[in-house]
Amino acid sequence: MTTKNINIIVMVFMAIAVLFGCSKDALDYRKYLDGKERVYPGFPGKVGAAPGNYRVRLNWKASPDPSVTHYRIFWNNSADSLEMKAPDRSITDVSVIIPNLVEYNYSFTIYSYDKAGNKSVPVQVNNVKVYGDSYKTSLTNRFLVAADPYQLDDTGITLNFEKPDTINIATEIRYTYKDGSIQKRSLGPDEHSIRLADYKVGTKVYFRSAYVPVRSAIDTFYTADFDSLSNIMVPVDKSLFKPLKLTNDVGTYSGETSLSKLWNGNKAPTGYPDIFHSDDKTPIPHHFTFDMGKTISNLAQFEIIGRDCCNNPTKFEIWGIADLTGAETQSPGNSPGWTAESRGRGWTLLKTVERTDDGSAPFKVILPAGLPAMRYIRIRVLQVASGDAYYSNISEISFWNR
Repeated sequence: MTTKNINIIVMVFMAIAVLFGCSKDALDYRKYLDGKERVYPGFPGKVGAAPGNYRVRLNWKASPDPSVTHYRIFWNNSADSLEMKAPDRSITDVSVIIPNLVEYNYSFTIYSYDKAGNKSVPVQVNNVKVYGDSYKTSLTNRFLVAADPYQLDDTGITLNFEKPDTINIATEIRYTYKDGSIQKRSLGPDEHSIRLADYKVGTKVYFRSAYVPVRSAIDTFYTADFDSLSNIMVPVDKSLFKPLKLTNDVGTYSGETSLSKLWNGNKAPTGYPDIFHSDDKTPIPHHFTFDMGKTISNLAQFEIIGRDCCNNPTKFEIWGIADLTGAETQSPGNSPGWTAESRGRGWTLLKTVERTDDGSAPFKVILPAGLPAMRYIRIRVLQVASGDAYYSNISEISFWNR
């Protein structure tokens, strides 16, 4: 058989195959498409979601199909939907905010459409958490350091905060300036303290924290209200302090080491003669007394700074009274009956203080709440770091009230 005859036979078989392939049965699927060809527009790509306050933002890459004219988003099992026009072809990133949602986990389905109404295959984004009041009620303002919430000095106040335990964005702080104006400051989540310069002593400091539930959130959530740092301890004005010399009070080593050295503004241990230095005529336990210049209510804190070397009190008592009428004790400070007599004459024991160091560094103690108002203070030294039987040395003492 020649090559020409073989080619003729092949062509005949191909013609038969084409005829059978165009049979009615091969086109039966058209009855499901109304006799039309199914068209699927290009679908959105890289769909993402960012939650917010009763709303969510969906974002995706625009379909590259030029026939796409709009998008539709469905949720709540397609009971709710939103339609948006496809952006200009030069815009590749598409986003839309879906508002008025409830606090719930959602699934969203997105389709792209052409002008004939053909829609793409569905693109889904699932388990999208929407936040609201339930989340907000779980938020608390950032905590101050309980043991050391603030430091107050002559030029302002420093607040100390704990590390936030969730996604804190900022903490807004409002305080009163010395001129009476209200100032605002912001503390970042990685900051643990903030300085409020020229704070007006005695006024409240307010603070309120802001959070996001997740890093991608589109809304910031705030705590329900401001907390306040109230009852801030205010330094008692030492410019009013005056030395006293009551019966059996210890004397001073010299005129250079008088009681007035206790309130000359030292911030650290100092040396002789810039100290109070007792004489060697009154054995320990001994006491000294001074006048705060006016009656002070709500004494709250005391600080003592020792000498830079020796004879620093490591155990002592702080006593107070409002009126000295009939208050002078007749027993020596080392008498077994001194405490009972002091109480009987109206003195109040504010605090018994014990230190385990050498007594030199600044040392603060919190006084008990509910103390009566008082004007006169007596310090009774029970023990010094050196073990000396007579000498006690102090660089500075300070009081604070609320």
